[in-house]
Amino acid sequence: MNKYKKLVSNTLILGAGTFASKMIVLLMMPFYTAILSPEQFGMADLVTQTANMIIPVACIGVCEGLFRFTLDCEERKKVFSTGMGLLAAGSVAMLALLPILGLFDSFDGYIMLIGAYVVCANFHSACAQYIRAQGKTVLFAAQGIVNTLLTVALNIVFLLVFDLGAFGYVLSVIVGDLTVTVLIFIVGRLYRDISPKNCSRQTAKELLKFSIPYIPTTMLWLITSVSDRYIVRYFCGIEETGLYAAAYKIPTLLTLACGVFIEAWQFSAVKDADGEERAHFFGTVFRCYLGFIFVAASVLIGGSKIFTQILLADSYYASWSFVPVLVAATIFSTLVSFMGSVYFVEKKSVLSMITALTGALINVVLNFVMIPDHGAMGAAVATLISYLAVYIVRAYDTRKYVRFKLHTPLLCLNLLLIIAQAAIMYSGMRYHQLIQIGMILAVIALNAKGILGIFREFLRFLPKKRAKIDENQNNL
Repeated sequence: MNKYKKLVSNTLILGAGTFASKMIVLLMMPFYTAILSPEQFGMADLVTQTANMIIPVACIGVCEGLFRFTLDCEERKKVFSTGMGLLAAGSVAMLALLPILGLFDSFDGYIMLIGAYVVCANFHSACAQYIRAQGKTVLFAAQGIVNTLLTVALNIVFLLVFDLGAFGYVLSVIVGDLTVTVLIFIVGRLYRDISPKNCSRQTAKELLKFSIPYIPTTMLWLITSVSDRYIVRYFCGIEETGLYAAAYKIPTLLTLACGVFIEAWQFSAVKDADGEERAHFFGTVFRCYLGFIFVAASVLIGGSKIFTQILLADSYYASWSFVPVLVAATIFSTLVSFMGSVYFVEKKSVLSMITALTGALINVVLNFVMIPDHGAMGAAVATLISYLAVYIVRAYDTRKYVRFKLHTPLLCLNLLLIIAQAAIMYSGMRYHQLIQIGMILAVIALNAKGILGIFREFLRFLPKKRAKIDENQNNL
């Protein structure tokens, strides 16, 4: 199959599952914000983000390693068995150290819940990444949909029927992850691939060598994305933390869509990016990716007030003011993810960690400088600057491995339009809605060629395929 066709096909399949399932969760935001007060939502977000900080340590980075090594390893059973053994050991160590959270009053009553969240999320992720690496994209997408629907159903029961508040919000995720992990084992027949006999010390060494740098890398990205919420809570209180966390849900639309693509792209980048055409392949895909990001970001910024009204309860409306800056931060976050795929293909996980450290340090310093005076808006600006810095570093560094075209002039033009859109939103000028529509159309026109580029490559393959079929038929 043509590599562009495979990339488009995998993206569509994953999009039908992963993006659709996450969209369901996002569309549930009016329900969550109607049932949970800003204080309760802030607490639920704090608990889940704390669990997310622990997850990479508990899994020893093995989930990333499982996917990467299964892609080009013939002894998949050995990789899976060894990886699951390492994951089990990491989970036991994490549970033994979990009581340390008791030192913080904020987590009173939530410590065991955090532990369960971490364990279930890690085993679910490991099994899902394994079937994805095997090329079972339909099953991978389907399990995502099932997980989401089950979590939403449990949310309704726990929040609406039993009125469990933040505890119920987190518990529904735990039960969903646990149930779907069991289903993956059965439907994907993973029980045939796991056995203590298949565990290998050499495989464990190779996995850990690749995976361990992803522990600090993942944690550093989490620090970049969530440390501001802890600092906002300290300086501004739990209510503003809740508003800020809710505002983050709107840029999540862009993050989710790009996350689906990156999942498909990582597979193609490893399998289909060899040879002299690698730079052209990366460059073509990057321009399409860049165009999509800016078009989506333009829509989100132009419609930030509308999206806030639709997705959040009335008491959260003030959070719209954080959206334009957070969307701009998300633009560079998604570009950084694409650059990270170069490190992933080349197995340069240490470099991924070092560049992530740059972003985390900048973010934390700026948070303490800006949040005391500017509140949550200072946190949003700090996040934007930190992701921009990492993009610049990675854009320069990754060229040692793949010298693909970065389309910097196009990026700068797009960025100027996005900044202008945000300024118009904050100005509140007359007819700003019509101006926003005009600017969205300008962004679409600017990026149309790049977005259509990958589809031209896809269509270019079709005549060759047709000619080959006709030749075969003539030979008969």
